[in-house]
Amino acid sequence: MSDESNTLKAQTEAKVAAGRKGNPAFMKGVDGSIAQAKSFQEGANALALNQNAPNFELPNQHGQLVQLTELLTKGLVVITFYRGSWCPYCNLQLKALQSRLPEIHALGAQLVAISPQVPDGSMSENEISNMDFVVLSDQNADVAASYGVAWKVPTFLLEHMRVDRGLDLESLNNGNGSILPIPATFVLNSEGRVTWRYVDVDYRTRSEPEDIINALKALS
Repeated sequence: MSDESNTLKAQTEAKVAAGRKGNPAFMKGVDGSIAQAKSFQEGANALALNQNAPNFELPNQHGQLVQLTELLTKGLVVITFYRGSWCPYCNLQLKALQSRLPEIHALGAQLVAISPQVPDGSMSENEISNMDFVVLSDQNADVAASYGVAWKVPTFLLEHMRVDRGLDLESLNNGNGSILPIPATFVLNSEGRVTWRYVDVDYRTRSEPEDIINALKALS
């Protein structure tokens, strides 16, 4: 079991705390944007427990097409949607999952990480795409939408990305400059049915790897 001080929750909370200290005005704006998204029930239409996950066919970082139906022939599948390699919270989450990947594989599951980022040369060189799980590109967030976790990002956050971070989402996502996935995770059984899920429009919070592993243990 993970050391409580080193859980993903502890890591993300530390990053949020540092952000509040370093740029309190921005974090207050994020709080407002997230509160509004929650009031609009963003993510309320996400796949529910016992629903069948829609099939997809998406390119990996090498441009090869990958289908969910093919992945399911090998067993359990964990699907996690992330915003992109530029997102510090996504990097924390995927590094935490990478560290638990041997356990995930030992339980007969594959991990699939999906973002809108384009599968080009730059993507194949970033740290995420060199991790030992499947990395797929959902450029228009169509698959995220089919899973009920596509989110039209508020102007406040888009301006922060463009001005403060120098991020050109239209270029990174091949034309999609405003739709990002809610960072959600789904555990699918070998029939493609959702047996566990984590959905929260607050991109600063993520599913704990320990919880994902416990969900997989419940299936094995």
